[in-house]
Amino acid sequence: MVRTKTLVKGAIVQIDATPFRQWYEQHYGVVLGKKTAATAQTTTAAPATRSKAAEAKFAARAETRALEHALEEQFNTGRLLVAISSRPGQSGRADGYILEGKELEFYHRKITQKKKH
Repeated sequence: MVRTKTLVKGAIVQIDATPFRQWYEQHYGVVLGKKTAATAQTTTAAPATRSKAAEAKFAARAETRALEHALEEQFNTGRLLVAISSRPGQSGRADGYILEGKELEFYHRKITQKKKH
């Protein structure tokens, strides 16, 4: 559907990572999109003054926070690969999910092979 530029269910597209990066920074208090992973780990996005309750909330979230390397690379480039899971139709609204793990590796490999040819 490239020629007609039609979005269909199951299509893999690239989108802007900014809204997702902003949510991640607000939810976990960690800045993404830096050039090195070390600066992203140490820098926090929160203001200098936080309440004790907010500190406890961020500390509890930090225990379960895990972002795989391939996804972090996509945040660094500012583009995310996503799969459309709804049927957009005439309204143009498309729901989907961010690709992760094996699925992300597969489509990333396919896209890089296509660019080489």
